[in-house]
Amino acid sequence: MKKLFTSESVTQGHPDKVCDQISDAILDECLSQDPDSRVAVEALIKSGLVVVAGEVTTKANLDIEKTIRKLLLEIGYTKEEYGIDANTCKIITHLEKQSPDISQGVTEGKSKEQGAGDQGMMFGYACDETPELMPLPIDLAHKLTQKLEKIRKSNELTYLRPDGKSQVTIEYEDSKPKRIHTVLVSTQHDEGVSYDTLKNDIIEKVIKPICSDYLDEDTKYLVNPTGKFVLGGPYADAGLTGRKIIVDTYGGMGKHGGGAFSGKDPSKVDRSAAYAARYIAKNLVANKLCKKCEVGLSYAIGMAEPISIAVDTFGTSEKTEKELIALIKQNFPLKPAEIIKHFNLKAPIYQDTSTYGHFGNSNYAWEKIIEI
Repeated sequence: MKKLFTSESVTQGHPDKVCDQISDAILDECLSQDPDSRVAVEALIKSGLVVVAGEVTTKANLDIEKTIRKLLLEIGYTKEEYGIDANTCKIITHLEKQSPDISQGVTEGKSKEQGAGDQGMMFGYACDETPELMPLPIDLAHKLTQKLEKIRKSNELTYLRPDGKSQVTIEYEDSKPKRIHTVLVSTQHDEGVSYDTLKNDIIEKVIKPICSDYLDEDTKYLVNPTGKFVLGGPYADAGLTGRKIIVDTYGGMGKHGGGAFSGKDPSKVDRSAAYAARYIAKNLVANKLCKKCEVGLSYAIGMAEPISIAVDTFGTSEKTEKELIALIKQNFPLKPAEIIKHFNLKAPIYQDTSTYGHFGNSNYAWEKIIEI
């Protein structure tokens, strides 16, 4: 049986991803000075304007404007014609302290464990389609946008601008990836470059080096399907923190609890428990207990123990769900304080996670493989 499955990725310069990076850059600045900072920061970006709002309780001395301008320069937003200029854009901030009602339920004390920072459900997923134990469509989509970014920043193609996206459609046969049905790359560019030049450059310098193992004579190549992508970035689209949660996770394969990651300190289980769920799922697959795995966790605000643990191996494991849950409880951190300590989540590590997915990168602690 054949079926198609599609996932997308976006570059650093995509407006939503810019906002994710702003939120996590502020979080990192807080944690670098005060590891116990409580942070929930959202960003909005539009032509010539950045707005930052949220709740921050920290001892850190912050220069948010400096942090934002430095980030925009690093991304490459150096001219208004790109969508925003790091040097001249207006920046508005509105930050308040964390609600004491939330704080009293989350803070660890002499007589209580640290509780979850909110209610909710989180999912982790892994499969044996790639060495990273990630689904192939999102793996290739991320690698395409990373390659596009690298070529732009190295000036190998001097006409590229910061905004860009990729999309990969994989043809599966009997649940196994066989070939790329369609590969799509959209990239912002300068005026004056011909479409034929741009299309050929992207196919030869971006798509083929990344996707060669799955390309065939029937693969469809789509490059800037409208024919032109000069006006982009925050000029063309407003950006918001947390609007690329599927790009951030598994590309639509597997469930998503709905909670975004960026701008949230690790007391927020939206983030930390999602990392733990991926860690569990990946290690169940890596230890050959299954070929595919989805782990679901749920929490109540102020409570340390998860309310529920669910495991689905899609018929690829010889063990029952009950047996796997018992194994999970024996081998993996599940309480917020345990998760934070296990992955060292009070360190300023988050800006790097805000682009090209939070999973599949071996540098992240929750991607490490252990023996069960």
